[in-house]
Amino acid sequence: MKKFAFALASIVLVPAVFAADMTDEQKTFYALGTVLGQQVSNSFNATPAELEFIKKGMTDAASGTKSAVEMETYGPKIQQLAQARAAVRAEKTKAEGKAFADKAAQEKGAVKTASGLIYIPVKEGTGASPAATDIVKVHYRGTLPDGKEFDSSYSRNEPAQFPLGGVIKCWTEGVAKMKVGGKAKLICPPAIAYGDQGTPGGPIPPSATLAFEVELLEVTKPEAPKPAAAKPAAKAAASKDSSKK
Repeated sequence: MKKFAFALASIVLVPAVFAADMTDEQKTFYALGTVLGQQVSNSFNATPAELEFIKKGMTDAASGTKSAVEMETYGPKIQQLAQARAAVRAEKTKAEGKAFADKAAQEKGAVKTASGLIYIPVKEGTGASPAATDIVKVHYRGTLPDGKEFDSSYSRNEPAQFPLGGVIKCWTEGVAKMKVGGKAKLICPPAIAYGDQGTPGGPIPPSATLAFEVELLEVTKPEAPKPAAAKPAAKAAASKDSSKK
């Protein structure tokens, strides 16, 4: 057991030691590798074995070594592979999201609307319900079906404020069902969230079902547009007279 604990500690400490030994420029190159790795993961969902081929191709290209494959033949296939992998991942994500939403729909008090939104009241409020034109102040936490958090106003320790009609449809519909002081869970299928695109380069994958815990803190009406200043009567008359000369 002690041997295992030592091995685990070594695994945890290696990245930290490695980072400590890097220069600032080397850390920037490492960051570049991280970005490229995330792009590869997001676009191709490569296995560890496939990743070795990617690393070999990058190394050969960066060092000027002759390519091991004919790029005229295999270069154009990259986009095809990306699309095929994306389609497989999207179907898996949709299936997982549907199972998650179906389970949520069985929770006590859950209401499923025609749009696919599943609204689950947690605490009833006593204030006003917002209209789509109103500005709302909320605390919220957003998670994926696997429980991974992708956004939270709680972690920032600062409520969010925005026009209710300027967010995803799931929020516009769901928050409008709440009252000030209330809390609810919103289960948002992709059609009324971020769709088949997700947030490119961001934390929400394509075709993802999302779960939000929302606390409605405040509702305010937007400021009415100020009326245009009336033209002084004497000035208007003078202008009219001068045009006749």
